[in-house]
Parts: sequence; C-alpha cells; structure tokens
Amino acid sequence: MERDVSMGQSTRLDQLRGSGRAKRHNARTIAALTGNPGCNRRAVLDAAGIDKQKLAERVGFPGSFGQSRFALSRGNAFEAMLKADDCALLREVLTADAGLDYQDLSADSLGDRHERTVKVLADARSALIDHPLLTLDVAGQTVYLEPDLIAYAHHGRLQVVEIKSFAIIDGQAESAKVSGAAVQAAVYVLALRELMERLGQDPALVSHEVVLVCPAGFSLRPAAVVLDVRKQLSTLRRQLSRLAAVTDLIDDLPAGLTFDPALEPADLVAALAHVEARYAPECLSACELSVYCRNEANGSTAALGRTVRESLGGIESVDEVLALAEGRREPAEDQAEAAAMLRAALRLRSEALSPGTAGAAS
Repeated sequence: MERDVSMGQSTRLDQLRGSGRAKRHNARTIAALTGNPGCNRRAVLDAAGIDKQKLAERVGFPGSFGQSRFALSRGNAFEAMLKADDCALLREVLTADAGLDYQDLSADSLGDRHERTVKVLADARSALIDHPLLTLDVAGQTVYLEPDLIAYAHHGRLQVVEIKSFAIIDGQAESAKVSGAAVQAAVYVLALRELMERLGQDPALVSHEVVLVCPAGFSLRPAAVVLDVRKQLSTLRRQLSRLAAVTDLIDDLPAGLTFDPALEPADLVAALAHVEARYAPECLSACELSVYCRNEANGSTAALGRTVRESLGGIESVDEVLALAEGRREPAEDQAEAAAMLRAALRLRSEALSPGTAGAAS
C-alpha cells in the first residue's frame, strides 16, 4: 500500500513537471531551500524537479544566476593551487600532519566514487579525501553531491573543508557570502552524518565546525576560518522535512495541473497562480523564479520585505496600508494594532516634514 502511494506521488510529480527532464539538486540548490522555507510555490516546484530557470524564461521573467567567468576562473585556480602536490599547501593551512593519508577520488565514475568514499570513511582511517561523492535524500530523490571540498579526518572526527574564492580582508569577508558558504557546508555535514549512520557509526563523529578556506586579501594566499553550522543544520533539516512532506500541497492542486515548459506563457502563468508564493526581496539572490514573483507581488506588503510583512500581519496590500494609516478605512478586529501603529507613523512623518517643525528645529 505504501509503495502504491509512493508510486502515485511520483506519477503526480511527473505530471506537474510535464515533458521537461527532472532537474537534479546539488549542494547549492539544497542550500537555497533554506532561504524561504514558507514558500509553497518553491516547495512544489523543487519537489517535482522543475527547472525554475527555464520556467522563468518561458514566462518572460528570466533571472541572472551563477558565478561570473572571472569568479569561476579565480576559484578553479585557487583550488588547483591548494590541491597541488597532494594538497601540500592545504595541509599547511590546516596544520595537518604531513604523513596524513591522501585520497583523490576524482578519476572514478559516479558509482565508483561513491563506493570508494564509503570505503574510505568505513575504514575510519585519518585521511584527506579529495573529491568525495556523497548522497542525500531530497523529496524522495537520491541527490549526488559533488563538492569541491575535502572531508578531513582530524583527531578522530570528520571535518568538512569548504574552498571558496571570495577574499578575506583584514579578517573579514562579505557576510552574505560567508552565510551562503556555511549553509552549503551544512549540506555536506548532513550528508556525511547520514552516511555515518548507515555505516553504523556515530554521526557525531562529523564535526559541526567546518573549515572555510579563502584567499587572504587580493592575492591567492590562503587563509582558513572555522564556522559553526549547527544553526544552518537545524534549518536545513526542517526544510528538507517540509519538502519531503509536500504531498499535502500537491493533493490540493487541481487535477491535470502541469508546469510543462512546452505550454504557452499565459497557460504557465495561470498554472503558477494555483500555488501560493511567499516573495521577499531576499529571494532575488536565491531563487530563479524570483523576478516573476516580485512582479506578481507588486503592490503587496510582501514585496517590502519580511520585517514589514510580519509587522503588518493580516494586511496584504500597500493600498490597504495607506487607507488604514489615513483613516479612510476602518480596521478589522485583527488589524486594530497595526492600524494604530500606522496612524502614529503617519502623524510622526507629517510632523517631521511640516515647515513649522523644520523652522523650530533650526
């Protein structure tokens, strides 16, 4: 019976996706799931493996994603330098024992790489593991994670090492990039912990502290910092659990609904309207469909950001906000507190901008 339900859900996801090939997740897309956990639209589209970039282009709102060619070239050069001579420079940065075993799994096929990764970890030997291949279950799909990181066995514990090309200047790096790297590293920590459980070992052997290796300043000289990703792990688990339980959302959708990219743009727009989005400005850096959702949310409080939306809970449109602030509309019972706040804010703004107030202040 359970198998029949699973097969039925798989068929429904195939129908939602239409003729498009299922888009496989990777560490970046899994990490991006934590950016807006309340968005039903993203949960449904990602569970069905729908190519959101292609969908956005089809409805006329393409987004700009991915690294620039310069960033990719710099990143590849930095990683190659770190891994030269059996990771000699990386060992120095990590203060790792020069006699530590080194395993490079990059030359193998996907299946062989995963098997060798499992074997190296099962042997519980101290090792630098280059190009390991991990797996993670995402909404019923087995996702292969091909990181440009190294799993490092240190003092009996496995530690994820994430290599990034953005610079650390005066001990600081751009917070958004560090945050993104921490979430991505948390994906690998979660995958490693699940693998350890399958091997019958304690998942706590995988440290919640990851090592981020970046260029120091504007050179390619490496520097290492330690990040605690416990918070990111907790968020990631919640969102993956929600994505796996997307069945209820799908069951509520109209029969025959599809997001097939072969449809006419107007039909795709109509299909998207059946799944509620939760747009926020932060989506622009995390979701391929965000430009479309921003246009759709025009005139709503959601488009002003989560802080504004949550402060004005229950008031969905900017027009309604202005009407309540100006007293042109009586607030509902659940809007009374927000309406009082809006009237007070409008009064203070008017006082601050009135000519008499300006003259008195001068």
